[in-house]
Amino acid sequence: MPWLQLTLEAGDLDAETLSDWFEGQGAVSVTLADAADQPLFEPDPGTTPLWSATRLTAMFPEDADAEALIAGLGESFGADAARRTRASRLEDRDWARVWLDQFRPMQFGERLWVCPAGKPPPHGEDPVIVDLDPGLAFGTGTHATTSLCLQWLDAHPPRDREVLDYGSGSGILAVAALKLGARELWAVDIDEQALLSTRDNATRNRVESRLHTGYPDRLPARRFDLLLANILANPLIELAADLAARVKPGGDIVLSGILAAQARAVREAYAPWFRLAETVELDGWVRLHGERI
Repeated sequence: MPWLQLTLEAGDLDAETLSDWFEGQGAVSVTLADAADQPLFEPDPGTTPLWSATRLTAMFPEDADAEALIAGLGESFGADAARRTRASRLEDRDWARVWLDQFRPMQFGERLWVCPAGKPPPHGEDPVIVDLDPGLAFGTGTHATTSLCLQWLDAHPPRDREVLDYGSGSGILAVAALKLGARELWAVDIDEQALLSTRDNATRNRVESRLHTGYPDRLPARRFDLLLANILANPLIELAADLAARVKPGGDIVLSGILAAQARAVREAYAPWFRLAETVELDGWVRLHGERI
């Protein structure tokens, strides 16, 4: 069915209070988004920072009264909030199908491909294919940070190596490493949905027998030949000693989720334990690779 969509630039209003108000009026969903292309770095524990310019989008059933909702918004938050609110009708669609239609096979390096179901790579000799389910793919290789990690894996296949994927997300890096020959892989994340997605995508790719998943604090006391961590700069810096302790002497660490301006701080955090290669940059994001001393 079609939906009523209300969009509001929060301005100086508290976005979370606005969100609560929309939900109280019957919104089926409220989405907060950046309205000014401002990067938002890893928040401190217990905080929920928002952008300096935040856009709210509230979705209501088709029969909701847009005029009454906007009038109520004005009464609660002032006439300017009502004037900044736009109403539109959004036709219902099979969003998974829309996503699938837009997602094309993507190549990373020489042999590695990430493909939606039923869409094989258009070319390539002896390709290694990671088959992703669009219903689970929050992390498809389209972001520069993931792309940088996939390119490294293609160039350095972890054949017969034990691998730790720290912050697995959709499991794209874990599945790619397993399909490139990893003997055993541990994928950890703080989000249960991420662990579910990792397991499901591993099953789709028939590599689940070599995969272990869990929360970081339940990871066995062991070291790995390769550690992948595509998270963000602040947690990477805070976790430097812990992650270094997880890598065998002579093993590799691959770090991403780092803005170019943050690369120096991350390098300095890992320099006591690793011989670090030159930084590799893509679209303002960087990848660091180090060999454990």
